[in-house]
Amino acid sequence: MNHDFSKLPDIIEKHPKSPQSLIAVLQDIQKEYHYLPCEALKLTAEALDLPLSKVFSVSTFYNAFSLDPRGEKVIRICTGTTCHIRGAKQIEHQLETQLNIKSGETTEDMKFTLEVVNCVGACAMAPVVIVNDEYFGSVKLTDTRKLLKGGNNAN
Repeated sequence: MNHDFSKLPDIIEKHPKSPQSLIAVLQDIQKEYHYLPCEALKLTAEALDLPLSKVFSVSTFYNAFSLDPRGEKVIRICTGTTCHIRGAKQIEHQLETQLNIKSGETTEDMKFTLEVVNCVGACAMAPVVIVNDEYFGSVKLTDTRKLLKGGNNAN
């Protein structure tokens, strides 16, 4: 996958050139590209004067970071006990069918990535679906199309 890395110097320049800036820089790169491209990690290591192994180590340690391309919208379905009991598996199956992908995959057009996650700590709202950083509670099977279209007013 080819990327335009012209924004990368600006992303890196926003932060102090020190090892303590690594996580903030990686967060900004992830926000821009929807994942952490290897080339961006190499440039980050050079800019912050860090070993590439350290940059990769941090990139793989935190679940918020991904080394694999992700969609513009990352849809996470909570499969914790309460969400499971209240239909999370059916919602997962419905979204897999609508997107024509399995959990853990990204659509070919790079618009959606579907993931299942363990408890997100919002059991009172079960079942919970998170689209990027927006939480939707008491999700029903009939809500899935609305979640894919924009998320707003899914319930």
